[in-house]
Amino acid sequence: MGDSKRRKEILGDQYGQEENVYPWLPLKKSQAQKFVQWTTQGAWIGIGALVAYWVIVRFIGPAFGWWEVI
Repeated sequence: MGDSKRRKEILGDQYGQEENVYPWLPLKKSQAQKFVQWTTQGAWIGIGALVAYWVIVRFIGPAFGWWEVI
């Protein structure tokens, strides 16, 4: 008997269903992966916004004479 058949007999109705990340946490592995993708994308957007803000404050502001304020 192959390993997949043994696994199917052992798991029964749960065979082929996605596992939870932890047994006590109702979060599937694909949901956890999507969460990581979203947070990574959000972090890069935040880094880009921070760089854009820094460029505005550092270079564009003084070019328009706002250096006295800073």
